[in-house]
Amino acid sequence: MFKITRLSAKRLSGRPGFPVTVRPTRPDVVVARAIARNTAPAPELLARALTWGADEKVLLVLAAAGWLASRGCAAPLRRAGNHALLVTFAASLLPHGLKLVFDQTRPDRRTVIGHVHGVPFSGKRKDAFPSGHALHMGALASGASALPARPRRAILAIAAALSLTRIVILAHWASDVVAGFALGAVLERALRLWTAYPNGVSTEDDHADS
Repeated sequence: MFKITRLSAKRLSGRPGFPVTVRPTRPDVVVARAIARNTAPAPELLARALTWGADEKVLLVLAAAGWLASRGCAAPLRRAGNHALLVTFAASLLPHGLKLVFDQTRPDRRTVIGHVHGVPFSGKRKDAFPSGHALHMGALASGASALPARPRRAILAIAAALSLTRIVILAHWASDVVAGFALGAVLERALRLWTAYPNGVSTEDDHADS
């Protein structure tokens, strides 16, 4: 999905204008309206609880714990621990930097009926783009490519499901989540240059599915 950007008054006058306002696409609006009209307090409460699984604070603690646990292990596990910690730290910083450049109103600030149906308020009003939670999940899904088929697919499914919770609670437009997930995958692949984390996709256990 692509974004439609609106130039600020400063940019129109010939001067650089930041932050750049980002508007949701038409499909974004359709999806958000459908959720606002058809959701209920119970699924919203569940989605809000699940979305903590992709929160940067939780993931930083887990990555730090994994890094410490890997210190006494063999070299491949130490590299994996280094990679996970670096990726998690970078994935926590990147969304904050991007949100200084881009302004986008969260869908939960543009609905009344959604709040009647249990939609909560999430974060700062203008911090919709990109989804930091989805960025972390994209990095996680990308990093799982070095694992055997079954855990790789399980992690991908979990990452996708946790990313979708951001759409369900109207914290982000659908395209914010897609963009965040893609950025996370790109970030993880780029950081492999520094951490020597294995490139490519593991083919271990693939024969079990044939």
